[in-house]
Amino acid sequence: MSVLHAGLHLAIAAIWRQESPSVVACLSRLLRDLDLAEDLAQEACLAALERWPMQGLPDKPGAWLMSTAKNRALDYLRHRKMAQQRQQELAQDLLAQEMHQAPDFLEALDQARQDEVGDDMLRLIFIACHPDLPPESRTALTLKLLGGLTTQEIARAYLLPEATIAQRIVRAKRRIKDTHLAFDLPRGPALQQRLDSVLEVIYLIFNEGYAASSGAESMRPILCQEGLRLGRLLTQIQPQAAEAQGLLALMALQASRLAARRDAQGHPVLLEAQDRSRWDQGLIEQGLQALALAAHSEAELGPYGLQAAIATCHARARSADQTDWAKIDALYFALHRLHPSPVIALNRVVAHAMHQGPAAGLQMLAPLLQDPALQSYPWLPAVQGDLLEKLGQTEQASQAFEAAAALSGNAQDRQQMLERAHRLKAQIKTSET
Repeated sequence: MSVLHAGLHLAIAAIWRQESPSVVACLSRLLRDLDLAEDLAQEACLAALERWPMQGLPDKPGAWLMSTAKNRALDYLRHRKMAQQRQQELAQDLLAQEMHQAPDFLEALDQARQDEVGDDMLRLIFIACHPDLPPESRTALTLKLLGGLTTQEIARAYLLPEATIAQRIVRAKRRIKDTHLAFDLPRGPALQQRLDSVLEVIYLIFNEGYAASSGAESMRPILCQEGLRLGRLLTQIQPQAAEAQGLLALMALQASRLAARRDAQGHPVLLEAQDRSRWDQGLIEQGLQALALAAHSEAELGPYGLQAAIATCHARARSADQTDWAKIDALYFALHRLHPSPVIALNRVVAHAMHQGPAAGLQMLAPLLQDPALQSYPWLPAVQGDLLEKLGQTEQASQAFEAAAALSGNAQDRQQMLERAHRLKAQIKTSET
């Protein structure tokens, strides 16, 4: 394969990763068959791999993939003489697409009245979060199909073996197929019952974009944008849901720092070293408004609202030195009490160390070093290394950063940790001479 074709294949893979969730979501709505939707979407990807190297990238690759997948779906339905109404819907949609027109507005408006969600992606997230599916299975399936996350990335997010996540996805799809669970969108109170799972999925989609667990880049901004889009849609259809507002607040406040989280060479920049003038004040204001709505709706903030409150402390600090670490420490304590998690406990260690000093942080970290759930989590030894470095324990800190680098699946995070380890080793050599 030539270098040119190899580069094009990489570009197609990146486009597919970005566009496939929308294609699968649309086909699932039209065909009411999740496996078939995935298969036909894959066929569209294969068609792109065959044609684009010869014809060049189309002006709108996403629209090309969607149109090709819909054509395959229409051929499938015609071949099997199935679902005349669905054939007509697909044909009308494709015709409008070819004429560069949107489907009839009144028809779209009527459909929106019938569907509380009104967005293919968000709709399928609600559908896949069926209460008859185990929570861990429904979330893993939805992240795989609609978050564009790989099985490995989902496993890292949950601190679980990849094989465990793969089994959950297979079982969820099998149950959907065997019982036809997935294609009746709930309404009213039934929609509300699925909200927690939907919030979790949107949060994990955003979080994978904010801190990519694998790959060459430390961030995937497109996933952050999709998480924000879905979060805004969710607050429109569930405006009184405090945790939906809390999640939107958290994502907006976190996203406000995206531009400052990489330097000119694309390398990660830690929070305390970021140029705060580059933080997006519009997103900060959106986050603060959503958090105010969350606080107004509930006597006490939920897990997403508390995390948004923590992000607010950073957003309001004019410099890293002015950060209210005492308040952040207290908020993490409340968050861990409400939603116990080893990752939240580790984050509290960082806040506690900033508030009470690295020795206090290292003492709090000690039990987490033995937590089985964190043994493959690179930020555990990274936090340990940071605290040891601040205490002047240079050799142990260097070893901790090397351990963190060995666990990291992200190339830039790994490089940053190795650089810290090498810098500390250089300091040791200098002090010995």
